[in-house]
Amino acid sequence: MAPPAVAAGQGGRQPQQQQEGGFGKTITGIIRMAVFWYFASKFFSPKRAPTDPSGAPAPLISNLFQKNQPLDMWVYLSEHEKFNDFGREESLVWHETNIPYASWGAGSTRNLALKYDPSEGLKHNGSLYAHVFFAQSGYSPDPNDPEYQPQAAFGRTYAVVKYLPKSRADKRRSLLGSSPDSIEDPVASKVADDAQNDSEDDGPVEWVSYLKPNITINLVADFTQYSKNGIPPNIAPYLSVDPITGNYYPTVFFNEFWLLRDKLIQMNETVTELVLNLEVGPISMTKWQLFLQIDQSFQIHRSYGSMVDGEGDELKRVFLEGNPYLLGITMAVSLLHSVFDFFAFKNDIQFWNKNKSMEGLSAKSVVVSFISQLIVFLYLLDNDTSWMILGSSGVGCIIEFWKIGKAMHIEIDRTGRIPMLRFRDRDSYAQNKTKEYDDIAMKYLSYVLFLLVAGSSVYSLMYERHKSWYSWILSSLTSCVYMFGFIMMCPQLFINYKLKSVAHMPWRQMTYKFLNTIIDDLFAFVIKMPTLHRLSVFRDDIIFLIYLYQKWAYPVDKKRVNEFGFGGEDDTAVVSAEVDAAAKEEEKKTN
Repeated sequence: MAPPAVAAGQGGRQPQQQQEGGFGKTITGIIRMAVFWYFASKFFSPKRAPTDPSGAPAPLISNLFQKNQPLDMWVYLSEHEKFNDFGREESLVWHETNIPYASWGAGSTRNLALKYDPSEGLKHNGSLYAHVFFAQSGYSPDPNDPEYQPQAAFGRTYAVVKYLPKSRADKRRSLLGSSPDSIEDPVASKVADDAQNDSEDDGPVEWVSYLKPNITINLVADFTQYSKNGIPPNIAPYLSVDPITGNYYPTVFFNEFWLLRDKLIQMNETVTELVLNLEVGPISMTKWQLFLQIDQSFQIHRSYGSMVDGEGDELKRVFLEGNPYLLGITMAVSLLHSVFDFFAFKNDIQFWNKNKSMEGLSAKSVVVSFISQLIVFLYLLDNDTSWMILGSSGVGCIIEFWKIGKAMHIEIDRTGRIPMLRFRDRDSYAQNKTKEYDDIAMKYLSYVLFLLVAGSSVYSLMYERHKSWYSWILSSLTSCVYMFGFIMMCPQLFINYKLKSVAHMPWRQMTYKFLNTIIDDLFAFVIKMPTLHRLSVFRDDIIFLIYLYQKWAYPVDKKRVNEFGFGGEDDTAVVSAEVDAAAKEEEKKTN
């Protein structure tokens, strides 16, 4: 099979944008797919088909080899997919004898570190295949050998080179042009400028060849007797059946589960010597099926847009490089994170739905929160984010706008040619000290925020590259939302300080969010994520700690209106009046 054509020039790989992963959702999806596969294999596997009109069951097929049976192995490396040159000794790179089949004892796992000099063809987008053959000890895998027995030898071919689509030229450029102070690479700038002249996404897809440095050969310990016409669909593609006896050979599985993308070696002229790590060993039926099911789950998530490329590798990296105890704790609290997130969302909606007074609450913070959410949504839309993340962000924008309707009066002004939305403060907000304190907080906050946004935007314009002016505005505003988002919470802290009360705060929703923040702190140490997002997690801790201090410093005043618009003493008085009226009415009836 001819490899895809690749352009001669090999550009550097652009750094992939890291997106917020959703670790708990990924774990949940894997478990769900594993359970689904189990029940599907139990209840929906093909039934045994009769071989004759009398209804007799189909014959059973079994493994041609026995447990602990000694096997010999030959590994050949060739640039051709078809191999039959067993007499060429330079192609034989590894030979092992007396490997016990389906045994986990001493000598069942063998390893070899092989130095391999790539040919010029391999450097220029060539192919390389590993042809692995097994045979019973004393037998030959060569069909031309007089001692060859078809039922005693089997093999499989493995593609050592993997082709991945080449990253397209970076469309970003310096909006101010060439600058002596810019850290931009002139070559990269020229490539980006040339790419701007081309129509976007035109031309054939270019491919780059990558070599897999690890070749793990696993023999599946499978001794199941299958019905000839009822092999499970998840096993049938890997089962090789002998046409003479009807029984199947041991399954050869090339294990790539722990082979991460960043471990692949890009082939070009600079590669002069390669080190291939070869390993052969047994694998249980359960573990083999689990690896297949997890990979299938990743593919399904990618096809539905719930997982981006590289996120599966990051999840595997957690298992490879993470502390086992910390990993176990992380998996346990990931479920709690989902539960707390649900309750925080529920109580947030419930609070604003039942809220009757804006006394003590910052209406301007609600508006700023909506603007921040809208900026993040437009930024994700500009960077071609998956539709699932876009949908989640879009729903967040709608909810934040709904909160504005609960915090302020929204009216439609039809006096002009184009209807416009007008926002008017509620009486409970405008007729007390809350509006005055909110205006003071936002006044001084706007000065600080303007300087921070302006400084960050100017730095980004001078030292970073962007696709367009629109992209620069969105990226600058989004960076400010991540870096200075905690400032948006300061007006509410100032209002609490001036009113000397926190009775108006939605403490249930904030408690669940605080618990989620603690869990996010744990994920910040375990999962690889952008630095800005990691800082945004810890900045929330400071704000919540200040809220907790205010709750301790300002005891709840029963005379003050609570978060549902009712005062404690007023409620007691109303209830007492209703009880007295009912008692008097009952007394009149008795008399």
